Amino acid sequence: MELRYLTPLTAEEQIAHGLTAPQPLAIADRVRFSELDKQNHVNNKAYMDWFERARVEHMFTVWRPLFAGLPRPRVAVHSATIRYLKEMLENESYIVTSRAESFRQSSIVLEQQIWSGDLRATLKVIAVLQMPESHDRYVLPETLRDYLVKVEGARPDA
Repeated sequence: MELRYLTPLTAEEQIAHGLTAPQPLAIADRVRFSELDKQNHVNNKAYMDWFERARVEHMFTVWRPLFAGLPRPRVAVHSATIRYLKEMLENESYIVTSRAESFRQSSIVLEQQIWSGDLRATLKVIAVLQMPESHDRYVLPETLRDYLVKVEGARPDA
């Protein structure tokens, strides 16, 4: 099966390209020359860019409809922990994923992965939702909370 770039992949495509389980959002791309360091490995910053693009796509295309009729929240990254598992090289194709792992009243813990035949890097992000015009916390709407549990398998944290 040919890998489609820059378009959300179906569950079948994800499995066909090596993911162990389909994710709510998975997008493929290829390593660019500009993302390499002096040793011709992908620069650490490029991983963060890939994770961010997937996270934003996840929030805008998957979650945004769940805020219908409500103000759009601002999203602030509270913290992020990355693990580099195996180097990436020029012209390698990869798939970056994003899914909610857990949530609280106004924050979501996201688990993200980069795959290229095997798992190359992971990122755990705590994202805090804020009101559009202030730094006040934005309470996750019930529609989003239900979706996170039923579709993404996220667990509510106390």
